[in-house]
Amino acid sequence: MADWLKNAIFYEIYPQSFMDTNCDGIGDFEGIIQKLDYIKDMGFNAIWMNPCFDSPFGDAGYDVRDYRKAAPRYGTNDKLKELFNECHKRDMHILLDLVPGHTSVEHEWFKESMKAEKNEYSDRYIWTNSIWEEPDGLNCIRGISDRDGSAAVNFFSMQPALNYGYANPTKPYQQKPTDPAPMATRQAIKDIMKFWLDMGCDGFRVDMAGSLVKCDPEYKETIKLWQDITGYLRQYYPEAAMVSEWGEPQYSLAGGFDMDFLLHFGPEGYTSLFRSEKPYFSKNAEGTPTKFSELFDISYASAKKHGGLVCIPSGNHDMDRLARFRDHDELKCCFAFLLTMPGAPFIYYGDEIGMEYVENLVSKEGGYSRTGSRTPMQWDDTENNGFSSSDKSLLYTPQSTNPDRPTVKKQQNDENSLLNEIKKLTSLRLNNSALQNYSEFEFLYCKDNDYPLIYRRWDDKQNILVCINPAGQAKSAELSFEIKGKVIYSLGGLPEINGKSVIIPPSGACCIELDN
Repeated sequence: MADWLKNAIFYEIYPQSFMDTNCDGIGDFEGIIQKLDYIKDMGFNAIWMNPCFDSPFGDAGYDVRDYRKAAPRYGTNDKLKELFNECHKRDMHILLDLVPGHTSVEHEWFKESMKAEKNEYSDRYIWTNSIWEEPDGLNCIRGISDRDGSAAVNFFSMQPALNYGYANPTKPYQQKPTDPAPMATRQAIKDIMKFWLDMGCDGFRVDMAGSLVKCDPEYKETIKLWQDITGYLRQYYPEAAMVSEWGEPQYSLAGGFDMDFLLHFGPEGYTSLFRSEKPYFSKNAEGTPTKFSELFDISYASAKKHGGLVCIPSGNHDMDRLARFRDHDELKCCFAFLLTMPGAPFIYYGDEIGMEYVENLVSKEGGYSRTGSRTPMQWDDTENNGFSSSDKSLLYTPQSTNPDRPTVKKQQNDENSLLNEIKKLTSLRLNNSALQNYSEFEFLYCKDNDYPLIYRRWDDKQNILVCINPAGQAKSAELSFEIKGKVIYSLGGLPEINGKSVIIPPSGACCIELDN
């Protein structure tokens, strides 16, 4: 485990949309560098940056053309190294987004694999032995070269799947994970990681981490593969951190990842909080927390077993914005929860000011319905909300036209803003060890169709009671012990405490440092 993960609070940056400094309408590395002090001032001490490698951008950079080259629209490798260095000067860390499951069709490896003549890269991807044969259980592309075969794809049709083997090969074209070609693919990914770690990055968020070994329903071979890779990192880069896009911590953490996310796909516990038809975090008070608590208890047990973290993001580039259909009181409750739970918090850029999902946008770079969550950051009230001085027509995507749209500058000047509430919460977390990433956790009051939600966080120094009431009316709960202690954080007003019972105000929350 990287030591710096103990109190890491992550800020996710979609580089296309964060800050443009060269007037082309697309964000860049220099723009991120210029905003590092803002990120640090907000209380974030770590960054996850979405893909920044050379790409034709059919899937927003998740279709990599060259793993060792920064995308020119963001800057050079030297500028990316400068970004690493500037983060470190501020005692911050930065993860790159690694896409090991597939490349772009424009990657040199794939171009070589398309050739009819056998070569070093012929089996770097999954090819059947006949153009008329489709790979089992996978979509494919075919008829694209003289090679007789169909190439499996991992996501979109321009993203051919790299070959890490099959858990139980049954067809002539299917190889074992330990065969020479899958092992060569694995080594190539290790070499790419080494390249960027040597340059100064602090680890990786791994895209579709569970997708590598094919036909592996229980992930046994995929776990072995990741144990090999993470074991290599622990030996040579012990402070490098690894977070998986997997959503099943019982597998990912067994594979040696430091962190996994609860996500919008898979079990519905995460979506029941923020994005279901009747979310728990709503003034309507029609949601239930138990779908989440049941999933979290299982995931948290896996995290404890493997010494890892289960992370709950505010959102990401693949989800609707947290602020969609939600007001600022509700958002403050969401963040009171997100920033007091165990695991490393991940906050998506713009969520700290309540940036809205922009409806009905034309798809950009494979975004489709996700495009409305990827719009340019809203910094101030100047042209293009301070994101870029380019002509509006050049912007990565259109921005919100809502006259009341939030900006960083407006919220910095409003002591009651969402942004300033989040600053209070990040400070609270960083200054109270019981609220940090690896400290202990248990639900104390969590009932079907009931509010508030109450849990305890503790370590050998502190014992903190956290109470969250997203409902639009005051809610009460009775615990099994007398509540004695000091309120160290409150939202919406102070709680009313009477013996074992506590009343939390509407859209309210509190943290009580217990005496016992």
